[in-house]
Amino acid sequence: MSDDECNGSCDCCAHFKEHPRDEAMIRSLENRLNRMIGQLGGIKKMIDENRYCGDILVQVSAVESALQNFGYVVLENHMQTCVADKIKRGDESIIGETMGLIKKLK
Repeated sequence: MSDDECNGSCDCCAHFKEHPRDEAMIRSLENRLNRMIGQLGGIKKMIDENRYCGDILVQVSAVESALQNFGYVVLENHMQTCVADKIKRGDESIIGETMGLIKKLK
């Protein structure tokens, strides 16, 4: 399906921000991702070392929390940029999309 056919209404098409993220936001998101990747590597190492289940679960919880917070940062940026821009242009369909995204975050 081409982007013209999709019109941004499905998960099968790539979507791109109209306004690029600034360098500080990109750096912040990448730093958060790198920390989570490091935490996941630590969990893998704990499993390889046959570490205590409780210790592993504490680390799993930390990664889940970090990922949840990462999602909130992306959502906040989405609302400040994409959502605000579309509402200013009179396109209120973004509200339904954003509600769906919020529900996916939990």
